[in-house]
Amino acid sequence: MENKKWDLVALASIPLIMTLGNSMLIPILPQISKVLGISSFKVSMLITVYAVVAILLIPIAGYLSDRYGRKKIIIPSLIIAALGGAVSAVAAWMLSGTTAYYVILAGRFLQGIGAAGAFPIVIPLVGDMFKGEEEVSKSLGIIETSNTFGKVISPILGALLGSFIWFLPFTAIPILCLISLVLVIFLVKTPKTNSNNNKQSLREFLKKTKQVLHEKGRWLYAIFAIGGIAMFGVFGVLFYLSETLESTYKLHGVVKGLVLAIPLALLCLASYLAGKFTGKNKAAKKWTGFAGMTLLTASLIVTGFSSQIYFVVGMMTLGGIGIGMVLPCMDTLLTEGVEKEQRGTITSLYSSMRFIGVSLGPPVVSLLLGANHWVMFGTLAAVAAVGGLLTLFAVKPEAKEEDDSPGGNAYRADFKKKGLVHK
Repeated sequence: MENKKWDLVALASIPLIMTLGNSMLIPILPQISKVLGISSFKVSMLITVYAVVAILLIPIAGYLSDRYGRKKIIIPSLIIAALGGAVSAVAAWMLSGTTAYYVILAGRFLQGIGAAGAFPIVIPLVGDMFKGEEEVSKSLGIIETSNTFGKVISPILGALLGSFIWFLPFTAIPILCLISLVLVIFLVKTPKTNSNNNKQSLREFLKKTKQVLHEKGRWLYAIFAIGGIAMFGVFGVLFYLSETLESTYKLHGVVKGLVLAIPLALLCLASYLAGKFTGKNKAAKKWTGFAGMTLLTASLIVTGFSSQIYFVVGMMTLGGIGIGMVLPCMDTLLTEGVEKEQRGTITSLYSSMRFIGVSLGPPVVSLLLGANHWVMFGTLAAVAAVGGLLTLFAVKPEAKEEDDSPGGNAYRADFKKKGLVHK
């Protein structure tokens, strides 16, 4: 792992920058709504359209990365994301009103195309680069930490830039994408690919993928859903806090960004620790994920009893810790559970589900804002509870005793009987 630290730094820049490119807009959504004269639902579409496009194209990007190589897909995708960001920035600068809104939306559409072939391809590439399960787990923990760190600094950075000129966060996106592009081109050395896999026809490839989904569908679909539910919780709560802090508590700019960053900072820390300490112990990953979903569900239920902002932020911080516990564990279980030849496609389906969560969070919460406080958080809690039940009943590694951890008597999940790994 030491000799690939710069590769990992370059790859970690992708989720960081992709997250900044999306989450930086959250604190300025109310500001965009006022400047352009559009509704809160319309402005939430700036987040949703980005995610919806990515949802549709991620599986295609995953297939192409399996066939032609990860880096060959990541590089043009970063260029497209930069172009999309540039379109939105120019529209926000030079146009006004609904005209500006629709051109910005078109730029976000283009940015979503680029996003489909960027961050989702990083997960299988990490699985390709590292052979040992513990190295994969730690590396994916770093990737998720980078992703969540982007969420931590994005409300602060977005609010800070927006306090100068409202569209500055749009202008930052192409610059950040180009930085990541340079890092990937010069620092990432991809492992050799299986030439036989590259020669597979689309029909053969789809047949094998269908076979994998048929054999391992139960736990694969469960992990897909868990990832989507976690991201639904993150972006739904962020949207709620952004709207409430501005409309009810009159917090603006960096102060609002700092408040939004509190639950995200703990999410970031939890992601790093979950990836680091669960190592290659798959049973521990299952139970860590379940504990995380349980914590998220409980925090949402309790939040429903009070709308006092300190209480809400405190409970959402606990929920953020829960989500941070879930994501790196699900990433590793999925990446280690499928063979390299189908890894890009299968993990891309997982990424699509995560983007579905991203796309649904803001509009669902915007529709629930007018409802009773308990109804909104009760709805979010019910969705999180489904994720907890899936983790408990559908992700079922069998553990056997194996003295391979620092403390001895570690339990390594044996997934062979479930079809999770191959000899």
